[in-house]
Amino acid sequence: MPYTFVLTAAMPASTQEIYETWLDSLGHSEMTGGEATMSDEVGAEVSAWDGYITGRNLELIPGERIVQSWRTSEFGDEHEDSIITVLLQEIDDGTLLTLEHKNVPDEQRSYEESGWQSNYFEPMAAYFAARRRKTARPVAKETTAKSARKAVAPKRRAKAKANAQTKAKRKSRGKAATKAQKRAKPRSRSSGRRKRR
Repeated sequence: MPYTFVLTAAMPASTQEIYETWLDSLGHSEMTGGEATMSDEVGAEVSAWDGYITGRNLELIPGERIVQSWRTSEFGDEHEDSIITVLLQEIDDGTLLTLEHKNVPDEQRSYEESGWQSNYFEPMAAYFAARRRKTARPVAKETTAKSARKAVAPKRRAKAKANAQTKAKRKSRGKAATKAQKRAKPRSRSSGRRKRR
């Protein structure tokens, strides 16, 4: 008798990031470690884990919900496709991913017990954490550089002000010296006398 189970996992990524990565062939392959063929079109065929999983997109709501039919190579002809619903809910610092897996053959409980955890949730969490670190590094460097510039700026301003004051002092000394020289300069003898005729 087929059964249904629900699992949840917190992911260090936005709902839109997870939605887009899940439905992108390269992104899905990178986040799980197995080759995938995905699409963001309703009705498109999909596969994951090197063809171990095959299915079709049934419903897609960007950034919120992905519904796909799934069957593994372990499903027999007597088994109908299972249905996965991936719900994405924004939480602090990431996304709460809720997975509902319906119509799972009763003898295949390993998907609930460890399959989803080891083949999806753990590699996904590591993948998105690594992506977050990559995008955070340049920001940290930029912030450090900005902080350094801010710390240096007052020193530069103080130095420029001191230079300006020194120049002003020199200039005023120069003017004062010129005035003093003019005062101290003796008058020529003829300047105060009238010429005799």
